[in-house]
Amino acid sequence: MASHNVTSTQKVWHSLQAFGDIAFAYSFSNILIEIQDTIKAPPPSESKVMQKATRLSVATTTIFYMLCGCMGYAAFGDKAPDNLLTGFGFFEPFWLIDVANVAIVVHLVGAYQVFCQPIFAFVERRAAAAWPDSAFVSRELRVGPLALSVFRLTWRSAFVCVTTVVAMLLPFFGNVVGFLGAVSFWPLTVYFPVEMYIKQRRVPRGSTKWVCLQTLSVACLVVSIAAAAGSIADVIEALKVYHPFSS
Repeated sequence: MASHNVTSTQKVWHSLQAFGDIAFAYSFSNILIEIQDTIKAPPPSESKVMQKATRLSVATTTIFYMLCGCMGYAAFGDKAPDNLLTGFGFFEPFWLIDVANVAIVVHLVGAYQVFCQPIFAFVERRAAAAWPDSAFVSRELRVGPLALSVFRLTWRSAFVCVTTVVAMLLPFFGNVVGFLGAVSFWPLTVYFPVEMYIKQRRVPRGSTKWVCLQTLSVACLVVSIAAAAGSIADVIEALKVYHPFSS
């Protein structure tokens, strides 16, 4: 039953948005190949190393998220905020909040770099193909042992600035994360890997394994659609009291 602060409808939307948040936490398949490409050749093979790393990372992520989700809801119920560090309106003990925020910064800076590398590589590759004779695009300046590209420095800095401004314009972090997770989870984490597995292993169409894989894909699609709907509903609700750069 919903409490006096949260209606039954809001609880449904929040629950669906939570699926999107969970999906976002596991949407790492789009950079899996990028990471695997940096691993040296056997022994053991890159795939075996990544299998072990994936199992460990998924298990660790699941434990931490389950602890935060279950313990947070058990302690605060419907009043549990999206951000457990700042959502309660108080910031004591200060040292604990500061340590947690530093850990988040370290985590997000590393994750930002990893997730953005495919975007950086795509844009820079297309720019090099479009303007092969441009000194701005192709020239690199030697600074000691480092090779500094003016184009990379300029466009990557601009990209970071733009994304930072966009993030500041969207203060409802949980809602946006839920929506992004819902949109990206099914195609990148479920559909394409499943189809690639079927193609690579030549799974016969109509076989038990094929049916199970397709059922999994369809079920995740339904969850993604529901999570996207819940996140959109929460974003619409948040926009009613939204003030740019201040809320």
